[in-house]
Amino acid sequence: MSSTGRGTNGPAVTMRDVAKAAGVSVATVSHVVNDKAGARIGEDARRRVQDAVAELGYRPNALAKTLSQGGSRFIGLVADAIATTPFAGQIIHGAQDEAWKHGYVLLVANTEGDPAVEDDVISMMLEHQVHGILYSTWYHREIVVPAMLQQTDTVLVDCFAADAALPAVVPDERQGGRTATELLLDAGHRRVAFINTTSPSPARTDRLAGYRDALASAGIDFDEALVVEAEPQQEGGYSAAAEIVRTRATAVFCHNDRVAMGLYDGLRERGLRIPEDIAVVGFDNQDVIAAHLRPPLTTVALPHYELGAAGVRILLGIDAPAGGSTLVTCPPVLRASIA
Repeated sequence: MSSTGRGTNGPAVTMRDVAKAAGVSVATVSHVVNDKAGARIGEDARRRVQDAVAELGYRPNALAKTLSQGGSRFIGLVADAIATTPFAGQIIHGAQDEAWKHGYVLLVANTEGDPAVEDDVISMMLEHQVHGILYSTWYHREIVVPAMLQQTDTVLVDCFAADAALPAVVPDERQGGRTATELLLDAGHRRVAFINTTSPSPARTDRLAGYRDALASAGIDFDEALVVEAEPQQEGGYSAAAEIVRTRATAVFCHNDRVAMGLYDGLRERGLRIPEDIAVVGFDNQDVIAAHLRPPLTTVALPHYELGAAGVRILLGIDAPAGGSTLVTCPPVLRASIA
């Protein structure tokens, strides 16, 4: 594979052009440009090649160089939909920043969950000898690991395999549920309702567990009547409002910000003010929702940026993977929906 560059004001400059200008062979230019170990090149020839490179404005093809050296400075990221999901797109941002910090470039492919596209993408990345691959989903869930990922170092991001065969980085949903509930308890509320999702997921079970942890730590008995299930959308929160009012709760922890948005509307239709009559906390920190509700919504953030960054650190061996999944803290984001 030949390498090519481009002069500053002209057509592409090839390795052959550099060899001709320096009066050496193409092989000698390749050895100098790629800093090939063990190559016997005299200092005069090396200097002439370096001078020709500078004069002609030659730039080596980075991919050709890394392939010739048997490795690369590329990290692959294969995603099902996060590139088109605004808040989950922070996974790419975090991974990209962390990769660049350590001298790597992130190659991103969005598959929209199509297995055929996924196989093609992984195959292409393997052919280009990526250092390793981050495999990510747009929401936290269990997956079946694509067989082709067995051929390279892989870290799962925002997902996990049932057999824990690959290292995984996921949000600490239980801690997040505990934190959300504690925000309401710390504000003096003792009758705290929880609107949970009807969709089976780690978020459903672990956020409920965190809610119960917080109540237990505060010495409050768990009351099943205060747990309402709803579809994890705005309509679900709106529909749950009537039942929330019947519980006589003074505060509500919502499974996500979309549910909270619907709850806002349902509570207002019933004459309740937020936070004066009832406090509300969400989950996810979908900024386009949470920051623009009135009042702005206190919530707990899914740490998408840090999930991406942590995945790169584990892939590069900077951080050691935890036994099972590495849990990333979900931080609170304080706004005005708690009095």
